[in-house]
Amino acid sequence: MDTEPSPAGAGRPDGPAVRLGALVPLTPPGWTDAGRHLLAGLDMAVDEVNAAGGVDGRPLELTVRDTAADPHRAEAVVDELAALGVSALAGEYHSVAARAAATRAEALGVPFLCSSAVLDALTGQPTESIARIAPAQSHGWRLYADFLLGAGHRRIAVATEPGAYWASGAGILRDHLAPHGGTVVRLDARTLTPDAVCDALAGSGATALLLLVGSPEPAVSIVRSVRGDRRLSGILIGAPAGQPEFGSWAASLGSDGAAIPFLRYLPERLGPLGARVEKDLRERLGEAPSFVALEGYDTVTVLAHVLRSHGADRARVAAAWPGVSVEGTRGLIRFSRTPGIGVRQWAWAPVQVADRDPSDPGRFRVLHTG
Repeated sequence: MDTEPSPAGAGRPDGPAVRLGALVPLTPPGWTDAGRHLLAGLDMAVDEVNAAGGVDGRPLELTVRDTAADPHRAEAVVDELAALGVSALAGEYHSVAARAAATRAEALGVPFLCSSAVLDALTGQPTESIARIAPAQSHGWRLYADFLLGAGHRRIAVATEPGAYWASGAGILRDHLAPHGGTVVRLDARTLTPDAVCDALAGSGATALLLLVGSPEPAVSIVRSVRGDRRLSGILIGAPAGQPEFGSWAASLGSDGAAIPFLRYLPERLGPLGARVEKDLRERLGEAPSFVALEGYDTVTVLAHVLRSHGADRARVAAAWPGVSVEGTRGLIRFSRTPGIGVRQWAWAPVQVADRDPSDPGRFRVLHTG
């Protein structure tokens, strides 16, 4: 689908639009809540850019395509958007889809600013044309492992599904916990029913179960089974991938979905820009915006700055990443080379471990920051 450009009016830009391509998971098996929030942030920033005169008097236009978290579909979307003449690509939440999109964008010479996907190996080799706003998975998940250690958890069970993102996350946890005497027990969520996960967990000696699985299913069913099993009343359930961030989690699970720590990329307190954007996004979404919505807003804010300062030529946009210094909703965004990561990286967006308050599942508690 194409978003409509902002209507003409006093102070509004006109002339040929500068087009951005947006990759967003809008249908299952993509996490559609994340896609909806990401698109809201992208859209709102485009509207604000155009209200401020656009890009050198030209309107900024967002051309949106659904990836559905499918890497093959993501590649096809990049081909389509490149042929439409977009100056740059933005968005994507799912790491495997983002990796496919980044590889194809690199091959076609289209700059891509990834909003939310965190897989360290976003590209197979270092590239100059891809940059990322979200922190790398290793950065956030190590902090999550520190949280577990600080809470006294040394033997951790992970209910996991196949996939590069889940395998990478389990490996990060294992490698970070091992020097501290920690171990990771793997439970295959593809072959075990939720009740069988409970049986395996009860005999594992683990004090925490992490959900390295998709949402809503099988994550919601596993939580219900664990919460209803008296043998597991002392088990911490965790979800480092962020499933409890979204309103559908609380709607599905109610109080059972509380006290499940997850990663979110927010400071403890937003500054003036972040607070204003959060308020406006809340009105746009009809619910509290997630950090993913702020990532979308920040992505377009950075791209608009680059387009104004370097023009809409793809090569010039890609060459601009090292010089970016833009105030975003969660801090000053700059891109650098980070060891082990092939793309230009904002190092780092603020990270916190949070959960939903058992006394009020609509409220979040910050448990750990880094």
